Amino acid sequence: MGILSQSDKDATWAEPAPHAVIVREQLRRLVDHPLFMNSKRYPVLLTYIVEQTLLGNASELKERTIGVEAFGREPVYDVNLDPVVRTAAAEVRKRLSQYYYNPDHAGELVIELPIGSYVPTFREPAIQPGLAAEIQLARTVETVPSENVGPPFAPANAEHERSKIVDRRWILVAVALLVAAGIGFSFGRAKVPSSAASVNVPSSTARFWEPITSTSSRITYCLGVPTDAVDLQSRTVPRFPAGESGSLNVYDVVTLARSIAPLVPKNGEFRVMAASDTGFAQLREGPFVLIGAFDNPWTMRITQDLPIGFEYDNHVRKVVDRTSSPKRIWTLQWQVPGKSLARDYAVVARLHDKVTGEPVIILAGILGEGTEAASEVVSNQAYLDAVLQKAPQNWDQLNLEAVIEANVIEGHPGPPAVVAVQTW
Repeated sequence: MGILSQSDKDATWAEPAPHAVIVREQLRRLVDHPLFMNSKRYPVLLTYIVEQTLLGNASELKERTIGVEAFGREPVYDVNLDPVVRTAAAEVRKRLSQYYYNPDHAGELVIELPIGSYVPTFREPAIQPGLAAEIQLARTVETVPSENVGPPFAPANAEHERSKIVDRRWILVAVALLVAAGIGFSFGRAKVPSSAASVNVPSSTARFWEPITSTSSRITYCLGVPTDAVDLQSRTVPRFPAGESGSLNVYDVVTLARSIAPLVPKNGEFRVMAASDTGFAQLREGPFVLIGAFDNPWTMRITQDLPIGFEYDNHVRKVVDRTSSPKRIWTLQWQVPGKSLARDYAVVARLHDKVTGEPVIILAGILGEGTEAASEVVSNQAYLDAVLQKAPQNWDQLNLEAVIEANVIEGHPGPPAVVAVQTW
């Protein structure tokens, strides 16, 4: 018997490809299921990639191509500023796992979307060894009833309002799951603020978070929504149909984990909500933390009259210091010719909001990389001290805003640097 090459071995163990008719029948079952039928994007993406694969065009399934042909984007659209394909693909993966986790579907053909790829795979219904464990982990962090097809942090209807309050343990488990899934973002840099060296001398980190940690009210964490859902001119976001508000930016999740850390030793009560589900009444119930800028209309509204804020002009996103003359402006920096992000800017703010009458902390970058850099400032004492060196000694009695700069390498923000500070 001859020696098999690696490719021969792979072919030996590979299952025969299911017939196209069977795949299309299973596709129909999926898109008719509530997990998909209540959404506009997810069945479109799933149908497009399955059909293109069956037609032999799997090699053409790239992010830009899908954005243009499936979602009607312009051929030259910026995939970094408009991550519609990535966010939809992540949600499709999650919903496929939820669908096949139900034993009612045990005998059906399995359609999967591997992480890091837009090419679906098809296999017979035998459960792969690693899949059951992966689904079990996913279910561990699920915070809503299984029949609710909305996202774990923002259920789709008012009936499940209570499920928007996320237990601290599940946040930590969710972060661990993201690391285990190989997303590639380092949570190891997140540091829980150290306890004060003395009762009479709290650390600068503890002083920064004091308006949040000292409250007896429930704290609201308001996260951004998919960028393409936000009208940047009017700074509004429509309410999503049932099941469609579940996409969370991974940078926002990292920031969420870091900003929750100061509450853990205080046993603080909090809830996590998407901007699309957050109303003015919720923000008036107690202190709140806004994560994200152009994907979070509440950040845009609250910063519109502050000394430092965000502006959108001629399709350019900016951080602007309105107190200087002329205005100081910071915009994204891109590498040439690849046009990959090279530098992002963010705002870190700690203030008492006059509109809601509540304390608010804002951690928001022009893009997600900047938002994550902002989270490092408020979770790492050395970075925060660098900001406070430019502020008056009584900064904790004032409103404070800082502009943060971070170089971006391969999609990850480097150490944050402070470029401007305003207090009043």
